[in-house]
Order: sequence, then structure tokens, then C-alpha cells
Amino acid sequence: MPTETQRIIDIIESGARSAMTLDEIIRQEVQDWLMSDERRWMLTGQRYYVGDHDILRRKRTAIGEDGQLIEVTNLANNKLVHAFVRKLVDQKIGYLLGKPLSIQTENEQYLDLLNEIFDKSFLRLLKNLGKEAVNKGKAWLHVYYDEDGQLSFKKIPSEEIIPLWRDAAHTELDAVIRVYEIEAYEGKRKRIITKVEFWDTTGVRRYELDNEGLIPDVEAGEAGGHFVVVQNGQEQGMNWQRVPFVCFKYNDEELPLIRAVKSLVDEYDARTSDHSNNLEDLPNSIYVLKNYDGQDLGEFRRNMSLYRAVKVRDEGGVDTLDLKIDTEATEKHLDRLRKDIYEFGRGVDTQSERFGNSPSGIALKFLYADLDMDANIMETEFQASLEQLMWFVNAHLANTGAGDFSGEKVEFIFNRDILINENDAITNIRNSVGILSEETLVAQHPWVTDVREELERIRREREGSSETYGGLPPDSDDGNGDEV
Repeated sequence: MPTETQRIIDIIESGARSAMTLDEIIRQEVQDWLMSDERRWMLTGQRYYVGDHDILRRKRTAIGEDGQLIEVTNLANNKLVHAFVRKLVDQKIGYLLGKPLSIQTENEQYLDLLNEIFDKSFLRLLKNLGKEAVNKGKAWLHVYYDEDGQLSFKKIPSEEIIPLWRDAAHTELDAVIRVYEIEAYEGKRKRIITKVEFWDTTGVRRYELDNEGLIPDVEAGEAGGHFVVVQNGQEQGMNWQRVPFVCFKYNDEELPLIRAVKSLVDEYDARTSDHSNNLEDLPNSIYVLKNYDGQDLGEFRRNMSLYRAVKVRDEGGVDTLDLKIDTEATEKHLDRLRKDIYEFGRGVDTQSERFGNSPSGIALKFLYADLDMDANIMETEFQASLEQLMWFVNAHLANTGAGDFSGEKVEFIFNRDILINENDAITNIRNSVGILSEETLVAQHPWVTDVREELERIRREREGSSETYGGLPPDSDDGNGDEV
């Protein structure tokens, strides 16, 4: 099956169906991407995570004299934002990636090298990749060498990456187009420059995008390698055998969380804002005027506000009609919306009545079932991505003389932050003594954070007790009054 890059090359060389050059194809891909629904949903997911909801742009309207809607500025226009998306995203990331990732391999030397690469800085990066993936459907990790020649990783905003996949399952990359904007000064004027990069296995091509098309980026270098090495005092561009980008997906469909809950969150924001407007705008009653001694209703409202009085003529007067706001119906609607948001967002509503009375371990498992299911899907995708990342790590170790570990098996363990009933857990551990190994029991104890360290402490305590007392109580004697 020909690759995407090869198909592009074939089109260029044949010229039978298209006279487009590679630069023109890249420009077309960029233009299509900037207008695509996929990118729009990515930006929407990020907006809602930071609390920039659509409700903030809503205007208060009413039917005008000509029957058309007009904006009304003298009525309340409360815009209440409910950060359900942020809570759901943070809940998923805290559950799956809140605890440090564990790495297991039988080769101790290999393990030490991996622990140096996947340090605390990488674990923080992995958590940010998870947040990006949930908000935007997928996250991108760029593999590169920093100025000190150290293997490094960087998260690239997903809306900047246009992948050219080799297969329909989106598991192997042929090339990557990156499009992003920077601020630059031309004389005393600041302007926005759109940069475009084309990455494949032969290196990287750099452009600037303007109304005329793609222009080679002379300042940054028109073309180069994935990274630079210094040999005999001279810089030389080198390339990985793969495109140095790794995709971390939220799910197989690469769909962001926002697509499942946006309409529900918007409705919740709108209904609570409307209810707030009604409470602010509507009095407890409507005034019915008879022979009002004034010019218009605006004057009447002003007199009532300033003087708490109104003038009438002859047998005029002011009557009232009571108003009742159906708060109960609104509350039922909001309760249903809240349940649907957590249902389809696959999260845990911590305000649920089911959290009361210290639920048992089994009850907690049911409460966390949807969140755990979503975490399983996400973990499967992240495991595949980490496996792709390991190719670059192993290549780096082999190229730097640390050793060839490509045949070694590595297991990444996601230590989930699971809410448990501690009393039930400790009781179950105690009842399992003699049935399971001590290491397994210690690993399941809710107070243990480092199993190896805890087992070492237990061993030292036992050895210390044996060496001090020799198995006998301290200050004992032999029964004849002589000390032992």
C-alpha cells in the first residue's frame, strides 16, 4: 500500500491529474485545516476548560415593533458559567495520571536509564498531554535534542498539527505539517507571522505563509535535519528513521470530551442565567395603572424607584397582579441536566446523594464505573503511544553508546488514584494473611506509597528486633536470679 508521501510524490511526478507542487499541496492542507470542524472543536474544548463558554457572548433580546428581535440593554443579562468541563477533565486526569507512572523491566541497567529519562519533569508532561488529549481529542509529543544535546520532549498544541497518516487506523505517520503563529517586529510595527513546517523522514522544510502562498523561511533555514550533531567541529544535520512526533489519543475516534457535553452545559448555563434574570427583573407583582398622571411607563418606573409613589388623576389608582416563578420546574430541569452531564461525560458527581453515609468498596466501584471505563480506553491509547515513544528512546540509547535495549520488554503501569473505603481495604488485607504473599498485601494497603521501601522497613525492623533481644524479652533472667 503506497504511503501518503509517496502518493504526493507520484502526483507531482506524473502531472497527469494535478499540476500542484509539494508546496502548493502543503498550502492547501493548511487552508483546509484552519477551516476544519476538527480544529474548531479542539479550540472549543480548550475554551470551555478555561471557562470561556458561549453564554458569555449571549445578548438579551426582545421582539421589537416590527416583529424582529432587537437587543435589550436595560434588562438584566446575567451570564453564569458552570465549569463542568474543567471538573470532568481534571477528574479524569487526576484519576489516571495523578499518581507517578511506574516502569518495570527485568534489566536493572535499562531501568536506571529509563528512570533518568522519564523523570518527574516527564511525568508532569505526561499529565499535560492527558489534559490536552481529553480537551482536544489527541495530544502531540515532539521528540528532539535540546541545546545541551539531551534527549527532550515537548508538547505541541494539537490545533497546530496536521498529520499525514500512513494507515486508516492512524497508527503510523508519513509526515506532519505544523502551522503556528508568532509575533515579530518590522521596524516599529508588530505583526503576526504564520509559520509552516513540513516534517517527514528526510528532514524538515520551513516556510512562511502569506496571501501569495508559501515562502521559504530563510531566517530559520529553508530545510534541515531533525537534529544537529557536531563532528570534527562542524555541524551536521541528522534524521530519525521515523517522523519525530507521537500522538496520544483520548479515544480511538480522536473525539474530545466537549463534543459529548457541550449542548448540555450550554443549556445549564442558559437556564440558570435566565432564572437569575427573572429574579432580578421581575418584581413580585405587575402594576395595573388607572388614569396615570404621567407621560410614559419609563417615568412611572422612575417615580416608583425614587419616591415610592405615583400620581394618578380623578378616580385613578394602582393595582397589582401577583407573579409566581416556577422554581420547582427549573430545579428539576437542572437536576436532570446535571445527571446527563456526568452520565455522558463519564464522570463522578461528588454531590450525588449516593456519596453519603460512607459507601462501601462495592458501592464506590459502581459510582466510579463510568470514569473507570473511560480511563481504560484512554490508558489503552496511551500505552500504544508510549510504545511508539520507546522506539526513539531505544534509538537514542543505542546511538549514544548506552547499549542496545531494543529487545528488552518494558511495562508502564498507570497507578490510578482510586477512592476506596479504607476500613474495608484493611480488613480484607488482614483476612488475607497466610493466603497471599506479604508483598501483595503491602502493595494493597492504602497507607503505603512505596512498596519496596515499606518491605525494606519491615525487614529492618525484624532484623533489628532479633539482633537486640535474641528472641527473648529484654532484661530477663534464667529463673535463678541471674541475668541472662
